Amino acid sequence: MENKQITILGGGSWATAIVKMLCNNCDKVNWWIRSQDDVDFIQENGHNPKYLTDVAFDRDQLNVSTDIRALVEMADIVIIVIPSAFLHNAVEGLTDLLKDKIVFSAVKGIIPEYNQIIGDYLNEFHQVPLDNIGVITGPCHAEEVALERLSYLTLACTDLSKAECLGEKLASTYIKVNISDDIYGTEISAVLKNVFAIASGICHGLGYGDNFMAVLISNAIRETKRFVDAVHPIERDIKDSAYLGDLLVTAYSNFSRNRIFGTMLGKGYSVKAAQMDMNMIAEGYYSVKCVHAINEKYGVKMPITDAVYNVVYRKISPRVEMRLLTDELD
Repeated sequence: MENKQITILGGGSWATAIVKMLCNNCDKVNWWIRSQDDVDFIQENGHNPKYLTDVAFDRDQLNVSTDIRALVEMADIVIIVIPSAFLHNAVEGLTDLLKDKIVFSAVKGIIPEYNQIIGDYLNEFHQVPLDNIGVITGPCHAEEVALERLSYLTLACTDLSKAECLGEKLASTYIKVNISDDIYGTEISAVLKNVFAIASGICHGLGYGDNFMAVLISNAIRETKRFVDAVHPIERDIKDSAYLGDLLVTAYSNFSRNRIFGTMLGKGYSVKAAQMDMNMIAEGYYSVKCVHAINEKYGVKMPITDAVYNVVYRKISPRVEMRLLTDELD
């Protein structure tokens, strides 16, 4: 990894946090951001004007640009941190470049155009070989990375050496890295935890207490296991940090945008009003529709996912839906 070029695609909080991690161990980091105004601001001031604005960068370490093709072309490793709802349009014309790269996804969502997790999408539409596809998951909030609080990442790839090499570039005194070969389980779990965080937020907004929340999340990890085992049945320990830990931090943390989104719904906001007020992407909003559609094939019992879908897309009252959900949990 000594001379490997790494390009980050995305300008949000997670992308900013990953750039910060890489700057600990890399002389130069390539960073694609869509907005030229944001690129100019970072080049002039050394920090992101919109996300994690307290994170200061050495501008000499950054190659920031809006030219996505140029940055992908020069990269050995591409890390995608673009919200899933916008990913297809962003990388649609890059197949000729991506197919020869090692590509890690830090996206916690599903491509809505195709109801596919990012790994399957990269493999099918951009011909990236499966052993060149990796996943970056938590449990880890970008905001705590910015504060340099001790955090853990999980890097998954069927070729463990690639995960280990990238892990060396992300690790630091406050970032510890775990390695896994379960690219499907870690990615699907990362998608589902955002759906469950919306449920957690709805219940919080409605005034449910800690006792019920414990029941909700214990049911959520079992729902995760049922679904990932149906979609990709291999031996895995659902209690590992990549699965249970990532769920816990997303469902309980005040930094979780999906939990914030759910809380607003529980307090009476409409979906559109909550989205406008947050001015951030809650991946679970898109993911729950995709998971609901995928599950039509598998028929897994997913009462929490169904409840969130009913609130978000069928416009059923959160209070009514959560009351019905309480009878489904144990």
